[in-house]
Amino acid sequence: MAFFIPEDKITEIRNRADIIDIVSESVLLKKAGRNFVGLCPFHSEKAPSFTVSSEKQMFYCFGCGEGGNAFRFLMKNEGLTFPEAVKRLARRYGIEIPTERLSATKKQQLSERERLLSINRAAMEFFCNNLLNESFGKKAQAYLNGRGFSREIIQQFNLGYAPGGWDRLSNYFSSRKIPLALVEKAGLIIPRRSGSGYYDRFRERIIFPIFDLGLQVIGFGGRVMDESLPKYLNSPESPVYSKSRSLYGLHRGKQKCRETETVYIVEGYLDLIKLHQFGIENSVATLGTSLTEDHIRLLKGFAGRAILVFDSDDAGLKAAHRTVGIFMKEEMEARIMVLPKGQDPDSFLSEFGFQAFMDHSDKAMGMMQFLTETAVEKYGLSVEGKIRILKDMQVPLASIQDGVDRSLYTKALAERIGVDEASVLEKVRSAAVQEFVQRKRQPGQTENSSSGKRENSTVEGRGHRMERHIIAMMLQFPDILPEIERKGILDRFVNDSLQAIGRTVLHHSGRPVSEIIDSIQEEKLHTLAVGLAMKDNVWDHDGCLKLLQQFERSRNRQKDHLMDEIKSAENKKDHALLLELLRKKQMQLTQGQ
Repeated sequence: MAFFIPEDKITEIRNRADIIDIVSESVLLKKAGRNFVGLCPFHSEKAPSFTVSSEKQMFYCFGCGEGGNAFRFLMKNEGLTFPEAVKRLARRYGIEIPTERLSATKKQQLSERERLLSINRAAMEFFCNNLLNESFGKKAQAYLNGRGFSREIIQQFNLGYAPGGWDRLSNYFSSRKIPLALVEKAGLIIPRRSGSGYYDRFRERIIFPIFDLGLQVIGFGGRVMDESLPKYLNSPESPVYSKSRSLYGLHRGKQKCRETETVYIVEGYLDLIKLHQFGIENSVATLGTSLTEDHIRLLKGFAGRAILVFDSDDAGLKAAHRTVGIFMKEEMEARIMVLPKGQDPDSFLSEFGFQAFMDHSDKAMGMMQFLTETAVEKYGLSVEGKIRILKDMQVPLASIQDGVDRSLYTKALAERIGVDEASVLEKVRSAAVQEFVQRKRQPGQTENSSSGKRENSTVEGRGHRMERHIIAMMLQFPDILPEIERKGILDRFVNDSLQAIGRTVLHHSGRPVSEIIDSIQEEKLHTLAVGLAMKDNVWDHDGCLKLLQQFERSRNRQKDHLMDEIKSAENKKDHALLLELLRKKQMQLTQGQ
């Protein structure tokens, strides 16, 4: 797919795109000297180590090692392929990518992801048209009107209707010559058990299209209009849709989340739409799954605080308990808003209105206070009750990473239930030790964990520190490149990875640094190069020459030292050592040292 996009267009898009604008759509950035910093969207952190450079048009996280240009950010943050990222930015900056040069065959060779997105868009139009249909759309319209949803809000969220019948959508796509195997892969139809043909996944349901941040339709939710089960039905996981990384309504609410620095999180489609209808646009909904670490990292790019709005039934309280630990782990401030008995966000707003909802929001409890109060309500303050409360609370308290925060919450719990603070602290410390041991025993880590950081450090650590300085200098001060080439500096490098990066820089001399690094295909080398390019160094010509002279003197000293070792081995008649030293000498000669 990449070769369909002319190289000159990729360069034009790269030169036109502003990485600050692109990254700031999903990461809260603050000015810090010449750069901007924020919390990394790719791993959990409390202090910002994610840096974006307007001058270099690059980003880099000094915590997890992710980095690159605007294309790479979109690829990593939204799971796009390179061509998709290029096209996304082309649309954003009004750059037309010519297709007239392509043959008819090549025009059909769209990526699978693009074809699935196109199918989803067509399905959304099918569902929306059904809702507006005067005959079989009436029931769905009456249902939405009865729930108090305006025509404007229905249009804003592109709500639709899947009518009854087993194969209406299947026939719709068949009539358009779209392979049903792809429609199945999008999660819209299901193979019949007989092995012959397909039937529609969504039937007799209100349809809620799910958008990503780029306004692409990635999936659907469907709700029945009676008491049938299951009440909600969602698209399955697909190459374009992941429930653990998607939030309903974020595409419409992200700007208000950023303005208010707060996001309301609800559990249902209709709850979310009702919040938006009442002007509470800084809100999102989960998609038939519990909140995940990826959800929270995504939200941290738009808001500093979350207010979780849960139903007052047992299921809602259990959901709140499950969520608390994830917010604490991701170190995002969150408060719990439990509605009165028998109410959900939709019914509460319909009955009591905007102001009552906001008044209730003001009384939302912090996570620890919520856990404490629900435990007290559940167990009471008898001796046995206090024992159970401590048992419930020791793990959440132990998961708090900040020692001061943990101490303050421990003190508050001790005072609330009337137990000696030292005794509570002992319980919490015991749980903290157990949690630490459990983490150490877990096999493997995710790609965003500290193991990735150690691996990157190992790659860098194989060479000399001076070699890393020289590569950083080449990336940041290209005026020195002719001198490096003239002196054959790279020929004397020990570290193969650094030498490969240096040769790429020389080969692409004269191009912007982000473009040079973009040409490095190997992942480890790319990450290493980005990190060196983003180091906060200040170079001038004299300083560069001094570094090169220092490097040459160092290599000469190593050469002289090796000759001394060879003579010593000869005198001692240590043939094994002599052979090894002669091999090193040969390597030096080969590398031009």
